[in-house]
Amino acid sequence: QDISPDDLKDELPERHYKYQHDDGRVSYPLCFIFSSPVGCRPEQQMMYAGSKNKLVQTVELTKVFEIRNTEDLTEEWLREKLGFFR
Repeated sequence: QDISPDDLKDELPERHYKYQHDDGRVSYPLCFIFSSPVGCRPEQQMMYAGSKNKLVQTVELTKVFEIRNTEDLTEEWLREKLGFFR
């Protein structure tokens, strides 16, 4: 709340997911992981989902994944989702 985009950028960790292909190549896939807050009102969830769709369209994202429970966000889950690289 009440944060500028530049301040938000400074708060985000610089992390990269390194994907090692079977043939030895290395990729750093860009994907968008969408998590809708559990327990929020339906109106808020609709607004959240609508803003997600606008972002995906504006940035032209092609790798978009949804997760309901952030505890399920593990490296194993991400590897499964990124399986299209194989």
